[in-house]
Amino acid sequence: MPIVPRSTTCVLATLLLLTSFVDRRAANADEADGTDDAVEARPATSEVELKYWLENTVRYHGFSVSETAAATGLSPEVVRKKLKAFTIKPESQKGRESLLVLPWPSGRHPRIGFLDGAILPQRETKVSVFTPWGDHDYVVVDVPEAIWSNLGLTYLAHTHIPTVFDKAGKTLEKLEWNRQRDGTLDIERVLPNGIRFGAVVRPKKDHVQMELWLKNGTPELLTDLRVQNCVMLKSASGFNAQTNDNKQSEGPYAIARSADGNRWIITAWEPLHRAWYNERCPCLHSDPKFPDCKPGETVHLKGWLSFYEGSNISGELKRIDRIRSAG
Repeated sequence: MPIVPRSTTCVLATLLLLTSFVDRRAANADEADGTDDAVEARPATSEVELKYWLENTVRYHGFSVSETAAATGLSPEVVRKKLKAFTIKPESQKGRESLLVLPWPSGRHPRIGFLDGAILPQRETKVSVFTPWGDHDYVVVDVPEAIWSNLGLTYLAHTHIPTVFDKAGKTLEKLEWNRQRDGTLDIERVLPNGIRFGAVVRPKKDHVQMELWLKNGTPELLTDLRVQNCVMLKSASGFNAQTNDNKQSEGPYAIARSADGNRWIITAWEPLHRAWYNERCPCLHSDPKFPDCKPGETVHLKGWLSFYEGSNISGELKRIDRIRSAG
């Protein structure tokens, strides 16, 4: 189910917090001097890491200086100096031989709207998958955005409604994706009650394979393990209109059609719980559900993301079915 605020007071407070939010993709964005209250700064731990994140934000994502400052916690002046020292500048991402997947760096909120429902999005659950069609076009995949169980809201990848651990006054540590040489990203989190879960994202030539797993480290059976995985379309040109008229579902597939009607973004998770869309973000959901999990057991989910250009979307889904069945 969609996550909604619990009180009018919460809504008013979050709206006040987010009044400073602006889209810094405007031409004069480099001169903006503030950071974005809706995103989280993550200072680099070394010069090597700083270079990586500057390449991530500027070379690949095409971020402005102010957005990069918001992501790194550096001042715009220091960002400019470091970009010059590392000789980093935006580069076209068209014509790659395989899909590019990078950790989402923060600095630019991944949603256009419904921002009061996603304050301070955590970057350790989010990856950017770059489309084949634009220089800096990408979708942000939140994997997972939320995990529900018989315990209640067990995990949430941003600030909105409280999880069972928020209610208990327990804070989760900040994590980062593990970056493998083949482009695979993986991560694991241990929750305060002993539940472990993790994600693996593997870029292929024409699709992205995703996995989620959860291990029950509690002494009780876990049930109703619903997961929300969100594909946010803000930075994918031609797909980011705030409407559901260009979205559809078929089986486990949640699909977005471009404004020109000839390009498609396709995602799927199984076992499927429900497919749906939120026009305010805008985003796609193919939300799965883990099997019930006994103490000490581990359960798994499999996901898919791909891009298609053409008019035969039914034929493309059948082709994907064959690949997924074989894999």
